[in-house]
Amino acid sequence: MSDPQRAPVQTAALTTAALFAFAANSLLCRSALAPRLIDPASFTTIRIVSGAVTLFALTKLLPSRADAPPGARGSWISAIALFAYAIAFSLAYVRIGAGVGALVLFGTVQITMVSWGLATGERPRLGEWMGLGLAVLGLAMFMLPGAHAPDSWGTVLMIAAGVAWGVYSLRGRKSSRPLLTTADNFVRAVPFAAGASAIALGAVSATARGAALAAASGAIASGLGYCFWYLALPRHTATRAALVQLLVPILAALGAVVFLGESITLRLVGGGSVVVAGVALAIGAKAAARRAEG
Repeated sequence: MSDPQRAPVQTAALTTAALFAFAANSLLCRSALAPRLIDPASFTTIRIVSGAVTLFALTKLLPSRADAPPGARGSWISAIALFAYAIAFSLAYVRIGAGVGALVLFGTVQITMVSWGLATGERPRLGEWMGLGLAVLGLAMFMLPGAHAPDSWGTVLMIAAGVAWGVYSLRGRKSSRPLLTTADNFVRAVPFAAGASAIALGAVSATARGAALAAASGAIASGLGYCFWYLALPRHTATRAALVQLLVPILAALGAVVFLGESITLRLVGGGSVVVAGVALAIGAKAAARRAEG
């Protein structure tokens, strides 16, 4: 039996480990791709393969796949969205910093998910509209020309990665066994990653260190990170789970300054603060609306 007194400590530990793992993905990717230790296609392939192996091994701790309900399986559409996110993520980090990239990715994911809700008939409250508007404004601040502006193509690629991850997240919201679904999708994404590497064969360039960083991104930051998160998730309310994820881009931005030597700019602080504040406002307004309806 689990000790009720230790449950909050275990939840905090699992949640903290997951958030640091998710933030580490940006740092590992930028560390490998900025100095050209590995090409983006190879990084993506190694990341997805190592993530698939790790997640598949972790699912062996769960009941047999044969006993899993249909809702626990992955899908080819989700696998394509996962691959699209991963390759755009890698291509973007050749051109932009880890801090800016994490904030752009995070903001785009949230905007994509809220926009889908609007398109499917959800009617957000004023606070949600204001939050969405703030998040869009924050992203626009990164796109404005001027001093310390991030590379335009890199920013566009990261926005594409955010849209793809938003689609992937929307498709996975109703999974009955999210860890098993994620493992399935990673396995299905392997052929797409291998295809990208085959297409980019003439540009393949990988050092041992670059390959190790890619493997760490897949096995640790992705595989173990998802495992920690899905173990912690049932212990959080939906609102608290959404709010604690606000820490991921902040941790990534701080880590980029400490470990990668990236500079703190007014654009990074200003745009990042507006994105995070906008998402927090939208999440809070949605939670308040649910309480009022309940």
